[in-house]
Amino acid sequence: MENAAQLLEDSLLVIWNDRNAERRLQAMQNVYAEDIHFYESNQGPAIVGYEQINDVISNLQAQWPIEFQFEITRPASANHQVQHVAWNLGVTGQMPAASGMDVAIIENRKIQSLHLFLDAPKP
Repeated sequence: MENAAQLLEDSLLVIWNDRNAERRLQAMQNVYAEDIHFYESNQGPAIVGYEQINDVISNLQAQWPIEFQFEITRPASANHQVQHVAWNLGVTGQMPAASGMDVAIIENRKIQSLHLFLDAPKP
């Protein structure tokens, strides 16, 4: 991937949007380091590795309407080994159910750690 920020866009659009667990696992090998650490919140421990992250995605997707997709709200950007991307989650063309930003640390051309920043709900 020539564009370093492409890794983070692929994390959302290729991995987190795919409802097929086997395809997600295959895609993770191209995007994530084998021992990737995903930090869903500051209070919880890291979710580590392809299988654990895949389980998290499957569990979340089971709670969402089938039409829910992540959409990038502005292109991902990179500064050396740090990338960030802003996103919405929901039905295209409707008010998003959630929004936030992902920040990733890149090592050896793969995402080593992924940090979720969820926006506060809008009143």
